Amino acid sequence: MNLWLKIICIACLIYTAVFSFWHPMAPGGLEVSAKSFHPGRNEFSFTGYGSHFLQEKQSMQVFVTVDSSAVYCADILSVTDEAHAIVSVFLPDTLSSNQFGFLANNNIDGTLLVEAPVGSEGFTFIEGTKNDSCHYEVKQEEHMGFGYPFQPIIIESIRNLMWHVPMWFTMFALMIISFIFSLRTLSNKSGTPDLNFDRKAAASAGTGLVFCILGLITGSIWARFTWGAWWTNDPQLNGAMVVFMVYVAYFILRNSTPDHDKRSRISAIFNIFAFALMVVLLMVMPRFAEGLHPGKSGNPAFSKYDLDSSLRTVFYPAVLGFVLLGYWFYKINEKIRILEDQQEENHHDEKS
Repeated sequence: MNLWLKIICIACLIYTAVFSFWHPMAPGGLEVSAKSFHPGRNEFSFTGYGSHFLQEKQSMQVFVTVDSSAVYCADILSVTDEAHAIVSVFLPDTLSSNQFGFLANNNIDGTLLVEAPVGSEGFTFIEGTKNDSCHYEVKQEEHMGFGYPFQPIIIESIRNLMWHVPMWFTMFALMIISFIFSLRTLSNKSGTPDLNFDRKAAASAGTGLVFCILGLITGSIWARFTWGAWWTNDPQLNGAMVVFMVYVAYFILRNSTPDHDKRSRISAIFNIFAFALMVVLLMVMPRFAEGLHPGKSGNPAFSKYDLDSSLRTVFYPAVLGFVLLGYWFYKINEKIRILEDQQEENHHDEKS
């Protein structure tokens, strides 16, 4: 592997590590304490995350929205710290619906949104009811500076995006290399499998399997923090496990066949099948099934909410760094296999 590629690889990984652990989260609305609203005065707390409520107490505003058709200004009773404010809001007897939303503004954080299920009692609901008495200014501008996009469910675990997703990019890149060399193994004009191409196919698949394991581990840890379980019945998770077992079977098949030519031919055919199955299980089928992963069943992947323009400046170098690292390991694995084959040939010559 070229020295400059190694330098780029190391630089990208150091850059990824620094930015993924050092940079803060962008401010966000975490929760409200309101359980149920009634006509009249309602008091509750608004909790932010990475927010600046105390520092920007003078510019802070809190609003309660009703079905996006009415906005009610809340009175700020007290600000206890940078993330907690006690507020009260007066609600009339008649509302358009019981779909409540919560907004908090200040000059540093911009607009923080909380969508929480809040009960209601004593209201009369009439569709189209509006409220024009609240004069407000919603600061829609984004938080200034770099920050991980705030997501209420995953919060700090979004940092794993820089590690978990590049693992799968790297695995795919290596399995594509293995697939190509398996095709070349079978395309020898003499009809005899090319053992050099077979060695390259095995080396890249073996390295890709390592990154598959790392992807499963980082994914399982992420699932524990965001979905509450180490493993869920998600089509992409299940597909990834099947892919892992298929490639493990590929190496079991290789090690069970002592004849080099026969092993190369059978392994190449199986590897082509394994690659096609991987594409179907990880790229095709999950998009037609309900799943928790982004991009599945209408759930957008890499939208501005989970991969904004600032975050891309870290994510893309992370992908490049891990792909180069995978290629680096693949070349080392190939050299090890060459030495093992030479040692096996020398041992065979000594016996004969």
